[in-house]
Amino acid sequence: MTTRPAAISRALSAMAAVTALVLASAACTTGEPPVAATSKSGLPAATAAPTPALAPYYSQRLDWQACGSLECANLRVPLDHAAPDPAKDLSLKIVRVKARDQAKRLGSLLVNPGGPGASGVSYVRGGAQTIGGPEVRRYYDLIGFDPRGVAGSDPIDCLGDKALDRYLSTDPTPDDASEEQALLTQAKAMADGCAADAPELVKHLSTADAARDMDILRAAVGDRQLNYLGKSYGTFLGSTYADLFPQRVGRVVLDGVVPPDLTSAQLGEGQARGFEIATKAYLEDCVTGSDCPLGDTVEGARKGLDQLFQQIDRQPLPTGDPSAPQLTEGWARLGVAVALYDQGAWGILTDALNQARSGSGQSLMQLADAYADRRPGGGYDGNMMESIFAVNCLDRPDSPDLSAYETYAKDFSAKAPTWGATLAWGALPCGVWKAKAAGGPHKVRAPGSDPIVVVGTTRDPATIYEWSARLRDQLDNAVLVSFDGDGHTAYGRSNTCVDSAIDAYYVQGRVPKDGLRC
Repeated sequence: MTTRPAAISRALSAMAAVTALVLASAACTTGEPPVAATSKSGLPAATAAPTPALAPYYSQRLDWQACGSLECANLRVPLDHAAPDPAKDLSLKIVRVKARDQAKRLGSLLVNPGGPGASGVSYVRGGAQTIGGPEVRRYYDLIGFDPRGVAGSDPIDCLGDKALDRYLSTDPTPDDASEEQALLTQAKAMADGCAADAPELVKHLSTADAARDMDILRAAVGDRQLNYLGKSYGTFLGSTYADLFPQRVGRVVLDGVVPPDLTSAQLGEGQARGFEIATKAYLEDCVTGSDCPLGDTVEGARKGLDQLFQQIDRQPLPTGDPSAPQLTEGWARLGVAVALYDQGAWGILTDALNQARSGSGQSLMQLADAYADRRPGGGYDGNMMESIFAVNCLDRPDSPDLSAYETYAKDFSAKAPTWGATLAWGALPCGVWKAKAAGGPHKVRAPGSDPIVVVGTTRDPATIYEWSARLRDQLDNAVLVSFDGDGHTAYGRSNTCVDSAIDAYYVQGRVPKDGLRC
């Protein structure tokens, strides 16, 4: 599953059925003036490059131009940081919302909403007034960017729209050898398509590549240290940056953690357990109402959901969409999964499941479209469902052997009966990926960094709580803020305790107490 709160929220909001996942944060009402970050160690100038060959990239100035209510610019970065060649440079799309109080401006706040593959440009364009609290937006320039290979930044395009429809509609829980082969065929189509579309770029889309780009962006906006908000996969990017450039870490928040030391199997197993926990929370809520279509008890409803998936697998449902006339199990699981990202969508999910029980897959298909950034009637906004593999498969290679996934499915399902097989087979493209993997899973320490704030939500479906604790324990200088709640990520989701602590950290530099529980 992808890990991206922002894009999902916008899609659900477009259905006029739920409020956006990222809601307005509580104001920081300390009444104290903002406090600029100061490092405990000497820093080079903001434009200082790690190597002489990278100096032209670090010294560039952004040419900001008005684009609607925002300012836009392009950032030039090398395809290969180890061997920069101007003829092969990439162009990253950047947007900015300037701090309201420029006289007391604290710097820039770079944001990444997740994925990998979510557009930071769209994130800021669609919700600039809901990212961070009012005082954060008062004193920081808000910077959104599309990482390399994503959306507006030399996007990788692996499959045509119809081919991507086929990929996503394929049975994600194969029942026999022929269905395993069908899934393998689609996995190879994804891997082959990415390699054919961008044979050089596909080798340089790892998270470490993106983190090095982010340091060039930090220099280009004139900051000596990086101030950053990373959600979901954005935590992987942020912690990788911190490990590569620990002395340049400013005020960094990592919310809904994906630790860089997870293997592909560990990521899948953890997400399976996370979605199982979130499903249980949804079902507990569902059975308290009079319209739950799955059963009268939590266990009965869980079995009812499994039976519904099985029925759809045997007999797909009509959707009313000529471009995707049938709701397959693959689409149905995406539709259910997207609603688990935010408890505000639980009512929509109940209605969609009731409709599916009555023989129509229209509402579940609409939810699946939201998950995949797919437009009703066909076509995709961005390249999320392709770039996720282009990044993950370099970061976390997997086995080419189908028997490995059979074992994963058995092991994961023992802990997560509803979601285990789906997450087990989900990494199959990384087993047949064409480009050589990057460094692979590894622990991060960020030795000598300023304090980093890690945030975890206890019933997060996509990034389980224990991963936040795991990263906090690895980092040399980090604190953990815990939110006892549902949904994916915590900051900016209407929890005043979390929001106030993070706002005060950004504006006043007050590091939350390690172990703060909200």
